[in-house]
Amino acid sequence: MLAWLFDFLDRGGPVLYAILIVCVLLWTLILERLWFFYRAMPARIKSYQQGWLIRNDHSSWTARQIRRYMISQFKIETQDWLSFITLLIAICPLMGLLGTVTGMISVFDVLAVTGTGNARAMAAGISKATLPTMAGLLVALTGLYFKARFRRLAQQGHQRLADILTTD
Repeated sequence: MLAWLFDFLDRGGPVLYAILIVCVLLWTLILERLWFFYRAMPARIKSYQQGWLIRNDHSSWTARQIRRYMISQFKIETQDWLSFITLLIAICPLMGLLGTVTGMISVFDVLAVTGTGNARAMAAGISKATLPTMAGLLVALTGLYFKARFRRLAQQGHQRLADILTTD
């Protein structure tokens, strides 16, 4: 069933396994953030709203500081893992480049041994050069989409909470 995946990973070389690990980690964090923004965030906003409505005073200096604290705390919750997701996105193309370099070294090894070059022997090195590059860029592109989406959802959540926690 998964023979095609292992065949693909073998053709791409050891760097492709590292990209797979980064991809799994990235998508684990993406799924966690999706769950947060679509399931947990509305409940958190409701919780902050209930905490605010319990207060009798909404306009004093203390109340405004409590409001600022609530919004700041919420902002920290929405930004959770986004910097690590950004780091993983930045690593993927660099790992693809590393795969390109190691694949080209394999090609040059074949050229050094056979002289003029054996096309079949060079094909394995070229595969090791191109597959990690493609995989690293593909993982990074999908990650960039979700990073932008999460930033937008976080900003919308901040604005929504700020609107809900009104001062008199």
